[in-house]
Formats: sequence, C-alpha cells, structure tokens
Amino acid sequence: MDLSKIRNIGICAHIDAGKTTVTERVLYYTGKTYKMGEVHEGTATMDFLQEEQERGITIQSAATTCPWEHDGNEYQVNLIDTPGHVDFTVEVERSMRVLDGAVAVFDGKEGVEAQSETVWRQAVRYGVPRMCFINKMDKMGANFEYSFKTIEDRLAANPIAVQYAIGAADTFEGIIDLVEMRAFYYDSSDLGAVVEERDIPEDLQEIAELWRHDMIEKAAEQCDHLMEKFLHDEEPTQAEIKAAIRKGVLAQQCTAVFCGSALKYIGVQRLLDGVIDYMPSPDEVPDVKGTDPKDEDKVLTRPNNPDAPFSGLVFKVVNDTHGDLTYVRIYSGILKKGERVLNPAKGKREIVSRIFEMHAKDRQALDQASAGSIVAVVGLKDSGTGDSLCAPDAPIVLERMTFPEPVISMSIEPNTADDKRKLTDALITIKREDPSFRANYDEETGQTIISGMGELHLEIIKNKLVRDMKVGVEVGKPRVSYREAITKKAENIRGKFVKQTGGRGQFGDCTINLEPYTAAQAEEDGLKFKDSMAFENKVIGGSIPKEYVPSVEAGIRSTAVSGVMAGFPLINFKATLVDGSTHPVDSSQVAFEQAGRMALIEACHKAGLTLLEPIMKVVINTPDDYIGSVTGDISGRRGMVVGTEEMGNSRLITAEVPLSEMFGYVTVLRSMSQGRASSSMEPLEYRPLPANLAKEVVEAV
Repeated sequence: MDLSKIRNIGICAHIDAGKTTVTERVLYYTGKTYKMGEVHEGTATMDFLQEEQERGITIQSAATTCPWEHDGNEYQVNLIDTPGHVDFTVEVERSMRVLDGAVAVFDGKEGVEAQSETVWRQAVRYGVPRMCFINKMDKMGANFEYSFKTIEDRLAANPIAVQYAIGAADTFEGIIDLVEMRAFYYDSSDLGAVVEERDIPEDLQEIAELWRHDMIEKAAEQCDHLMEKFLHDEEPTQAEIKAAIRKGVLAQQCTAVFCGSALKYIGVQRLLDGVIDYMPSPDEVPDVKGTDPKDEDKVLTRPNNPDAPFSGLVFKVVNDTHGDLTYVRIYSGILKKGERVLNPAKGKREIVSRIFEMHAKDRQALDQASAGSIVAVVGLKDSGTGDSLCAPDAPIVLERMTFPEPVISMSIEPNTADDKRKLTDALITIKREDPSFRANYDEETGQTIISGMGELHLEIIKNKLVRDMKVGVEVGKPRVSYREAITKKAENIRGKFVKQTGGRGQFGDCTINLEPYTAAQAEEDGLKFKDSMAFENKVIGGSIPKEYVPSVEAGIRSTAVSGVMAGFPLINFKATLVDGSTHPVDSSQVAFEQAGRMALIEACHKAGLTLLEPIMKVVINTPDDYIGSVTGDISGRRGMVVGTEEMGNSRLITAEVPLSEMFGYVTVLRSMSQGRASSSMEPLEYRPLPANLAKEVVEAV
C-alpha cells in the first residue's frame, strides 16, 4: 500500500476518559465490526481479556487495522488502544515508541487529569505528534471551554480548536466544524451513522466566529503564506487552514482539538477524518535512528520506505497457544514469511515462520509486510520487548525503550511441588510479556518475590497465574520496594581477594573511589549511567591489565543489584577504579569480580548507607466540604500538599506521599468523602527514609 495512505496511531488518556469506547466506535464505523461493543457490558472488542471485561478497564494494549475512506481516497489506519491506569504505564510507553501519532482523549467534565499528563510526557519524549479529543460532552458538568483551557494550562500545549460543541450535558447534540463553518447533528437512534449537515444556529454564530478567528490566527503562526493572508484580512481556503495546522502538528508546535461523545455516537467519524488530515503517514516522520552493533558511537539511519534494507522493532510479546506472538513495527524494507532476520543486539538469527495482521485477538495471515506496518509474527525464539530486528547483511540496533522500575513487591509461594515447577515457567512467560514485572527467588527465605508498578498490577498477575496458567499459589501482603544509597564519598577503598587451595589459587586486587552520583551528572561528564550507576576506569600505568577491568565492573554491578545493607538495589552512585595489582599466575576474571564486590561493600560502609523510599504524586479530586479531612489525612501519612486548584465546586489537590503510607487509600478516601472524592497516583521519585523507619525496615528484612 502507498505509505502516504497509512496512519499508525494510538488512543491514550487518563483512566475512564473513554478511550476504549472511542476505539469501539472507530471499529464499527470503519466496518471492522458489525456490532457495537460496550465497555460497561464487558463486550468491547479491544478489551478481550477476562480481567478487562470483568473490571471494565483496559490492561494490555490491543492493536487493530481498519480501512477508512476520506475525500474519495482509501486509507489504512493501524490503531492501538492503550490502558489508562498508571499500573500499566509500560503498555503506553511501548506503544508510544512505535506510533507515528497519538490521539489524547479527555473527559469533557474533568479536562486534563493526572494520568493524561504522564501520557503526554511519554509522547513528548518519543517525539510523537498529538491531537486531542474532548470526549463525554454529554456528561453532567461537561464544559468544552474549561477542558480546552486545561490542555493549554496543564500540558503547556498549544491547542487549536477545529471544532466547537453544540450544547453540553443533556443539550449536547452535535458539533460545529470551524474549518468548514457548518454544524453537524447526529442521530443516536441509528448509532450515529446518519449525520445531518445544517447552518450554524444563530445563537452560536458569534461564538463560532470568535473560535474560528482564534483558529486561523494560531494556524497562521505555523505557515508564512497563511500569515500573509491573515495580516491582510484575506479569507483563507479550507485546504490552506488544514495544511497549516497539519504542518504545526507534525512539527509538534501545536495540537488540533476535536470534541464529541463516543458513547452517544457523536463526532467519531469527524475524528477519523482528522486523523487522516492532521496525523503523519510513515513517510512523513523522521528516518528511524539506530547504531552500528559493532560500534555504539556510530549512528545509522533507515528511510521509511520498502526499498531500504529491512529493520523493525519488537514492542510487545504475547504468550499464545501456538507459541509467542511477537508484535513488530516495521520501519524500513519488507518482511516476508519464512525469512531469516537478525537480532543484532544478541547476535542471534531468527526465522519468521508466520506473519499476521492483528485485529484485537483475531488475526489474518499475510505473506509479507512492508515499511510502516504493525504486525505480529510467530517463530521468534530469542527476541523480547525493545529488541531490534534487521536484515542479516545490514545490521542496525534501534533505540531501546526505557521502562520504569517496580515500586511494590510481594511474596508468592506455590502450594505443591507440581505448582513449584509450573510457577517457574509461568513467571518466565509473564516476564517476557511484561518488562515492568520482576521476579526473584530469595535463597534465605525460600520465597519468590514478585515486583510491579502497583497493587492492581500485582493483583492482575496473581489472577493470571491462578486462573489462566492454573498455578496454585499463596501470596503475601504487598510491600514497598526500597532502594539503598550512599550519603558521602569514600576514597581509596581496597578489595583484595586471595584464595589458596593447593595448586593454582585465585588473586584479585583493586582500589576504588565511591561517590553519590546522578544521571544528570553522568550526562555532563559523558559517562554511561546504566542501572542507576556509573563506572569509570582511571587506572594509570597498567597496574590492572585491561582484560580484568570489565570483571571489576561486573562484580560491582552485580553486588549493587542485590544490595549491601538490606537486600534492596543500590542506586545513584559512581565507582571509579583507581589502582590494583595482579599475580602472574593466580589472577583471573572471577577473582577480580570478587575483588570488585569486596571493594564496593567496604566502600559502602565507609560512605554511609541510607534507605530511599518511593514517593508518589497523588492527585485528589474532592468536593469543597471535605478539603480539611483530606489534607489532614495526607499530613498524617507523612505527605505534603504541593498545590490546590479550583474546579467549579470541587478542588484538585496535588500531594507527594510515601508509597508505604498509601496502601488501601482509595477505600479510606471513599468513606471519608461519602464516595464523592476520587484519586489517582503515579511514581514520582525516591527520597531518603527517616532514620527511625529505615531501622524498622532493615530489622524486618
């Protein structure tokens, strides 16, 4: 297919803004489904997991491909519906990495909410152009102008309204297209399939003119030709307005704003037209960048066209009855069924035995797929999320994704010996599917500790183990994942490992400096900050041969991962290798690994260790009557209110609270506010834990 006729977009937003409902309407209007699925009935096509249907939330991103006709041309829209809950933020992260554009959906009453900001930041980080859809305009209290203002204020975006709502809440019945200056009314009795075009109502004519003037003024900032016309009071054509806004959206200088109500079938077809008008096709996004597998400093690019050598990125792995389904975004070239491809980072060759075009859980077999496509393949054995795939004769490693560290963990124990065997396999499968999940076996307690992004995340994983994988397990109480850190410098600390066991012995000797360090400092100094630590070799005169330096680093890194004080990972430090000595016969890589380990442990005790705890950004929406109780409760949880904002007759309170104090908070908040307040939280940063509490945690380990 012609690349200019393809759109790769994702639908993302805060929980409950209506993403999945928007997606269901898109599938219906594009002819992909013949029956409208409803989230509240558990029949949504894209929420096909049992957990999703029972809870009415999206847990994993689902991909689909649908056709759309616009201005007489056939287009293909590859669509990914992402979760809104912060516990599944990794699903949004990996979708953003492979998309060319995103539609951010907002609740017409709430406007921009906490998770909307997180999603927006992810899109900014990956350079994804965005457009906005103010949904739920039929909801009580919905206000287009208020929601539009929150996009401007809270996201620091440059929104351009291309539509205006006719009415709100009970009176919401259609939209005014500000480009065409026509009103469109929808009949919900025939599922919005019939759209009636009329003149703009007289009482809205003046306000529509004002919004249109604002739209043209903002569009003119994106295009010199339009600015010329604007300054001379000449009326621009529809095509000129669209071209200017498109240019601004692609350059990420502005974002087009649409409105409607997916539940009431209003505005979704126009939104799809907007996707075609304002979102980039694969050949309009910058060439994908990567590095040479043999030389990390050598930057390579691949053009977005089928004639270039094949390159693609694995962004999701799903365990399937017929083996792993690996989702791949193809950036360049053509991928054929039965072809051999290279995973350059692991140096492994893989065979693509089958290729599928996905439609939620259904699939359609393909013989080949070309640049710009998002497909699922079967047959890959060694490739996981974030891995690159490429033609064996043109290797390239594409930029990997960054995944957040887990903040919460709990113990999990199998019921029987048979369950124990099944549990190991099941955890490996889940780990492959979900990069934000961790599982470690604790030798001392004999327990398996699983870690994730939140209480809901771990609960879903537990249900998956018991219900889908049929593993009998008992789980402990959720607990916080702390981190260890040093408080000051420690210099010239020696680690010497000598072992004589008759015959050849072991000898490793190194001296290191240790200091607190951050990612920003590493960037300034031009050092790699991997796994929250930096390592620098400053050995002069070859007192340690070059081949042993990586062993010292490996010893330090592996020790940091398992912790020094209480078994929590050690983070935010820099280790500098300054000296050492070798033995002509007994020195080995293993010995220097042990020496690095001993030096780090000794240096940590000299540098003073402290525990860090995860702090959460908590956003609470509460009626004015309960402000005193809510803020008092936050203080009682060692929290700090950092901002309040008025929203009609309710308040938006932003606070920073330790995660350890937030277990079961939703229930407490509900009972405190008679069910009228709501909250959302997301990880913010790690901060030192007060000494008395740190002592308790260390003793409890």
